[in-house]
Amino acid sequence: MVEDERLLARDLARALREAEYAVDCADNGEQADFLARTEQYDAVVLDLGLPKIDGLSLLRGWRADGIPAPVLILTARGAWHEKVVGIDSGADDYVVKPFRMEEVLARIRALIRRANGFAGGDFHCGALALDTRAARVAVGGIPVRLTSHEYRVLAYLMHHRGRVVSRTELIDHIYAHDADRDSNTVEVFIARIRRKLGAPFIETVRGLGYRLQEPSTADIAAPPR
Repeated sequence: MVEDERLLARDLARALREAEYAVDCADNGEQADFLARTEQYDAVVLDLGLPKIDGLSLLRGWRADGIPAPVLILTARGAWHEKVVGIDSGADDYVVKPFRMEEVLARIRALIRRANGFAGGDFHCGALALDTRAARVAVGGIPVRLTSHEYRVLAYLMHHRGRVVSRTELIDHIYAHDADRDSNTVEVFIARIRRKLGAPFIETVRGLGYRLQEPSTADIAAPPR
């Protein structure tokens, strides 16, 4: 999240974290450029009027160098030609200030879904259902209560269903850049999720990572209430 307006940045970061995202913040173009080139992000919220390097220059540089993260532009510039320039520079969506936080969150969810080849906000894997709008999980219609980090792990695996996700990749996406990252905690989260779901939805691929899969009917048991 790249925004140099201190109060707006604080409110945006809080809303994103409450929506179960791990958030890295930058208040100038140089810092944002460093983060974008050293971390792999699911989405970037980018202000255009930044100190040191402006948002459009950042965006053009990222796209020229093949950085694919979906970008949502936030700006006070409301003229139609500014929107066109932003989209032509590589932005995936555009919101003009002032905006409602709910709209920003909805657009971010849509960007992440589209980037992973999904259209709707509900994800399913057999009896397992995940609602990204409400951050809720259920198995066979029965709600499953997950902690914040457990939800992030499961949501990431759901967004990449069928693909092997390494432990390092999970760590990068469930923790903020400046957080204390302990690789062993991923195994703990996976074990807890498996216990709560009550069925083998998460496969361990030895030496590679984890993959979300649909278990057979015989393997499915109702999760603990």
